[in-house]
Amino acid sequence: MDKKELYSKEDLKNYNYEKKLGSPGEFPYTRGVYPTMYTQRLWTMRQYAGFGTAIETNRRFHYLLNEGQTGLSVAFDLPTQLGYDSDSPRAKGEIGKVGVAASSLPDMIDIFKDIALDKVSTSMTINATAPYILAAYVITAKNSGTEAQKLRGTVQNDPLKEFLARGNYVFPVKPSVRLAIDIWEYCNKNIPNWNFVSVSGYHIREAGATAAQELALTFSNAICYVKEAMKRGLDIDGFAPRISFFFGAHSNFLEEIAKFRAARRIWAITMKEKFNARNPKSQKMRFHTQTCGSTLTAQEHENNIIRVALQALSSIFGGTQSLHTNSFDEALNLPSEKAVKTALRTQQIIAYESKVSDIIDPLGGSFYIEKTTDSMEEETLSLMDSIDKRGGAIECIKNGFSHKMIEESAYRYQLSIEKKQRKILGLNFPKKEKMEPSTFKFSRELEIEREAFLCKLKENRTKELLNNALESLAEKAHSSENLMPYFIDALKNNATLGEVTEVLKKEFGTYD
Repeated sequence: MDKKELYSKEDLKNYNYEKKLGSPGEFPYTRGVYPTMYTQRLWTMRQYAGFGTAIETNRRFHYLLNEGQTGLSVAFDLPTQLGYDSDSPRAKGEIGKVGVAASSLPDMIDIFKDIALDKVSTSMTINATAPYILAAYVITAKNSGTEAQKLRGTVQNDPLKEFLARGNYVFPVKPSVRLAIDIWEYCNKNIPNWNFVSVSGYHIREAGATAAQELALTFSNAICYVKEAMKRGLDIDGFAPRISFFFGAHSNFLEEIAKFRAARRIWAITMKEKFNARNPKSQKMRFHTQTCGSTLTAQEHENNIIRVALQALSSIFGGTQSLHTNSFDEALNLPSEKAVKTALRTQQIIAYESKVSDIIDPLGGSFYIEKTTDSMEEETLSLMDSIDKRGGAIECIKNGFSHKMIEESAYRYQLSIEKKQRKILGLNFPKKEKMEPSTFKFSRELEIEREAFLCKLKENRTKELLNNALESLAEKAHSSENLMPYFIDALKNNATLGEVTEVLKKEFGTYD
């Protein structure tokens, strides 16, 4: 995005302040989705955590809550994200490494042991296997005395971005979207305070997309989901208020602020004009932000504390509803307890000591911010139009248009680092530093422990009830029925994640 060194009122000549800016809490929500923003209530401080066993993750959650965290965010390991149990040969070497292993209902119960699920908001980063994980969470809550109506939180449930950027897909595109909308429909009827999707631009940005590409691809995916939900007969103003988004915050401080402001305006106008949404809550784009892991360096890794602080501040100036700050050692290994605490303290210092939360949209009206917000909006809408003309989000995944967009941008970004046009301290400036050694170790003992646990679980089940539940799921896979009740029934009979996934693989096939 081109920019000048100095901006003045000439850059906003004929700028319609009332139409484009308005007031905080008013359409088109450029200045924020709530009239008081953080002056009455701070953003949710939600640190992403999960590793090893359920017990270890539960211990980390209790630590973070005791340190002042206000929302939980669960990371699941790679086998769980891809539908493999911990005792699968394909899970070898990956159990508990990038998140917690959750192959069964007892795992979910242990993850949230002694945590009041009616008092805390929980976010779960899970997509291809989201129906299983959400079903396990609902049963866990009920077993602890919390009815579904009282649950608050988010399940990411965004399979389209997996095909675009992250790669953790299982089923082909169409059945993946069908399962996602099953969750929309089920939550809309049974878990009214739950956000049934967090349409994710974060992973698209991490894969190499520009800020405008992040918005365009994310909103194109969201539009696809909305259309599918409406085909189910769901009313736009009945479900749209529970749609949430997830964006990344890079290090271009002012551009990121403008990106978030432009995003709110684009979504508000899209919902009002494209989908005829009349409920103001349907037009409000509520989003979670995470500081971007791809911007962190293994070299001089303590510099990441400053990077994260700046990215966090841009998210707050941009009006985020929820924030995760990365730990300074994430380029080396899973975050240490010290690094996690520092990341949380970063948010708390901004919230309680900087006083930026005392002012609503403090940068609103800035010549540069408003001009960049306009430019971001224009570029994003142009890209969305290109996607739409090529058949929409799913078609652009199939024909490779969206992948090519991200790959070319990632190449240009990396080239700018290699040529030192973009300076990254410790990586290419002032000199290249040696990488720090990794300190986080996993042992074979975890795999042995998980195999023994699952073996015992499978031996103690009522086989007839289990088989009946799995057969019902398979039978309904090709019907128009919502599959969530069948996932819940399978979980109640201790079906494992891998068993349920294998049933659906036979019915839906897999994505290649």
